[in-house]
Amino acid sequence: MDPDSSGLPRPLYDALHREAQDLMRRYDVSDRTVVSLLHQSENTMFLVRDPARPEPVVLRVHSQNLSYHSAPSIASELMWMQALRRDAGVIAPEPIAAKDGSLVQLLSAPDLDKPRHAVMFSFLAGAEPPAETLIDNFERLGEITARMHRHARAWTVPKTFTRHAWDFDAAIGAHPLWGRWQDGMGVDPEALKILSRLTGVLKRRLERIGTAREHFGLIHADMRLANILVENDVTKVIDFDDCGLCWYIHDLATALSFLQEEPVVPALIASWLKGYRKVMPLQREMEDEIPTFIMLRRMLEVAWLGTRRHLEFSQGLGTGFTVGTCRLAQDYLRRFG
Repeated sequence: MDPDSSGLPRPLYDALHREAQDLMRRYDVSDRTVVSLLHQSENTMFLVRDPARPEPVVLRVHSQNLSYHSAPSIASELMWMQALRRDAGVIAPEPIAAKDGSLVQLLSAPDLDKPRHAVMFSFLAGAEPPAETLIDNFERLGEITARMHRHARAWTVPKTFTRHAWDFDAAIGAHPLWGRWQDGMGVDPEALKILSRLTGVLKRRLERIGTAREHFGLIHADMRLANILVENDVTKVIDFDDCGLCWYIHDLATALSFLQEEPVVPALIASWLKGYRKVMPLQREMEDEIPTFIMLRRMLEVAWLGTRRHLEFSQGLGTGFTVGTCRLAQDYLRRFG
């Protein structure tokens, strides 16, 4: 990836790159190790290549927002990933410890804007599921998601475990973790009117569902296609950065991120449900609310894009994404409003 397309100011990117390279001294790698930009979104991802090792690894440098994830919160994410790898057969990146055994590092050099955390992971080969195989891949994804949910329900959570809860207020209500949807691109007065009505309906329906343990627990919370890797019909899950407590069915909605207006969506939902039910049942009342969670996720995306306008991805979707969200909202309100 070209650093100039990262969306970061060049001085900040240069500082992050220097600190990432310097961080290698804390790990068991050779002095010939080279760090290069892999991906920039919420966090900055670096590919780490050591000529003394056969496979690269990945370094994730978190955003400067330490209030979003503290070191204990990041450590909790890693705990669940390790437990899923060990106990549920989920293929996910393996966290890599530094020489001192620590998994979460802190970068606090003077040339950074603010201190940032960093974690190193194993590199997983694979590619985002291609469009022509999405339906088959969604069946496998549903099965994997059910294994994750089954594990979450039975897992004895460590005493130090701490993650956000993605309830209504944290998603699109009074204390939104991804920013206010009202600040989304293209939220003009007409869009504000439609989407305000939508959020009111979503709030009432989510309150009716409630947060009982059978519906609400630890989920990945961002299983969009960019976070799914497929290699020879083997599906792998990456980027647990947003995992937290939420309605289990929301993982299906996140898998449909940025696809909500595509004609294939009903087939994808049916395929996902088929795979999910191979592992565990899904209550009919939750299946009936799938449209509610699709709209909840869509509103989260409006907020996320609006507060991350500097990203090339956000700029590519632009105000048209909000226009599409209003279309979806009107369809939903005709059915549920």
